Amino acid sequence: MKKLFFILFAAFMTITVHGQQFQKGTTAINAGIGLGTALGGLGKARPAIAIAVDHGMWAVGGSGVVSLGGYVGNTGYKYNDLGYTAKWNYTIVGLRGAYHYNGLSEVPSLDVYGGAMLGYNIAKYSSDSGDDSFANTYGSGLGFSGFIGGRWFFTESIGAYAELGYGVSILNAGVTFKF
Repeated sequence: MKKLFFILFAAFMTITVHGQQFQKGTTAINAGIGLGTALGGLGKARPAIAIAVDHGMWAVGGSGVVSLGGYVGNTGYKYNDLGYTAKWNYTIVGLRGAYHYNGLSEVPSLDVYGGAMLGYNIAKYSSDSGDDSFANTYGSGLGFSGFIGGRWFFTESIGAYAELGYGVSILNAGVTFKF
């Protein structure tokens, strides 16, 4: 069993080690689902979804690339109790910049990065109770956040990613496309 595991692992590593790390001119798109959120609401949460785009703009000292891009994410809550329904909807739209570290040349399928985002949180509240007193307490606003993440490419252009930081969720994971 150990021998079979080792052979499969070696074959997987041989098949999945592709191409080059994130470079100037590279564009990557992440599409994922989030877990955990700092955004509030009662009741059942809708899964957080997010899309982020990064484009390599500047090579930095041979060890990395600075990217600029954008972010859009959405999540929400629905509360049914005591004869009324209340809904919270959060959409974050942002501009982001990241540093992609290319010092791990022995692992070319791995893209590790960290960065910051300036975003705008569009918060909406609605209720069919007739009481609109809470409608203005969930205000939209500008925010600044940080994130760290990694991408693993299975082919030259398709991979998986995980990102930790503030957006519509604390942890996002999903598929990534590079071109």
